[in-house]
Amino acid sequence: MDETTRSEIEQLIGHRFADPSLLELAFIHASNTDHRLESNERLEFLGDAVLGSIVCSRIFELYPDMLEGDMTKIKSAAVSRRTCARITQEMGLEEHLELGKGMLTQDQVPSSLVAAVLEAVVGAVFLDAGYEATARFLVPLIEPHICHAAESGHHQNFKSLLQQHAQRDFECAPAYRSLDEKGPDHAKAFQVCVELAERRFEPAWGQTKKQAEQRAAIHALIELGVIHKTDDGQHLMADGDEPSTEASDPADS
Repeated sequence: MDETTRSEIEQLIGHRFADPSLLELAFIHASNTDHRLESNERLEFLGDAVLGSIVCSRIFELYPDMLEGDMTKIKSAAVSRRTCARITQEMGLEEHLELGKGMLTQDQVPSSLVAAVLEAVVGAVFLDAGYEATARFLVPLIEPHICHAAESGHHQNFKSLLQQHAQRDFECAPAYRSLDEKGPDHAKAFQVCVELAERRFEPAWGQTKKQAEQRAAIHALIELGVIHKTDDGQHLMADGDEPSTEASDPADS
């Protein structure tokens, strides 16, 4: 990496490295090295942990009344590969990724590699200047994704999507049946299932009835082939788009 490129990246990041070799290492993919220890993989490992810590801290600060389960959902969306890849591309950082010749023949760099660039850069900034400097760089980039996940994850989204699908394809409305509840009064859990067109779908548990209904709706939508769950915990329409309600709820039942 030449000095001009390094300076451009530092301007994008908003951090001038005391140890420029850390920044250079963050952009070296294993396919372009003789040994994987010479690649950005270790920085990616560290950056993933630091990213998660900063995101959790920011969610905790932004939403003082939010329950742990809902904070976990938001965190999962905010640190997903898709989010990290999007931030990397918005910053133009993926253009500087140093790949081996075999990888260069591909039409498009895999999103997992693009996402890893951000994590490696986070690790590099952390090693170079510490946690606070890393948070100053990362929070302005990640906070819009945190807020979007919080705003789009309300309980009615998937229920609304299922309602629309049921009325269009079955000409009837889904029913939510309470099957069970457990736990003390101050920490009850509820089990709910969806019944639609003489069919009962996989039930789901939730800390509230609304949460259980939301998760039961997700199960029904998946079984009906309307949405599917990705490897990073996101729910997408069967055609690959986000649900029309902009819902994103990576929680499991």
